[in-house]
Amino acid sequence: MHIILLGPPGSGKGTQGDIISKSTGKPRISTGDLLRDAVKNSTPLGLEARSFMDAGALVPDEVIVGLIEEVLTSDEAATGVLMDGFPRTVGQAQAVDRVLENRSGEIQAALCFDVPVDELTKRLLERAVEQRRSDDNEESIRRRLAVYIEQTEPLISYYQKRDVLRRIDGVGSVETIAQRVRRALGL
Repeated sequence: MHIILLGPPGSGKGTQGDIISKSTGKPRISTGDLLRDAVKNSTPLGLEARSFMDAGALVPDEVIVGLIEEVLTSDEAATGVLMDGFPRTVGQAQAVDRVLENRSGEIQAALCFDVPVDELTKRLLERAVEQRRSDDNEESIRRRLAVYIEQTEPLISYYQKRDVLRRIDGVGSVETIAQRVRRALGL
């Protein structure tokens, strides 16, 4: 089962992704982790990514898609993966579809975690204090949410048209939300 986790920063994708991964045995992949590993291991794509990162630029889609393709075509991913934070754009989603089609696979579910903006802001500010993250302040949170709306929200329509979108109320305890996820996935 190939599952996409969608939602704005602070919506609980990572937390729920870890829970789903443990209960299903499916690997959870995030582009941030893939980029860090590729750079650390000096893989060809990692070196290419590093050149953009060192210049303060966003890593282009073709590099990110290349990293994801390596994972999706691995033996570990043969029975499915959880994609956390990827795809971020419709173009990236179409690239994932092409890779999966070549392996006779497809996205079975796109879980969209719905959380009100005031709750997201509260969570991110609390995380900033707990994890001593200077990048989670009100101004950066507003920017990140605006980027999410602009770039990622179109994915909601994309997956809705494909009839794989599952909306999850992302407010409540971690376990309550995990129960909603299990119901949405039929687990």
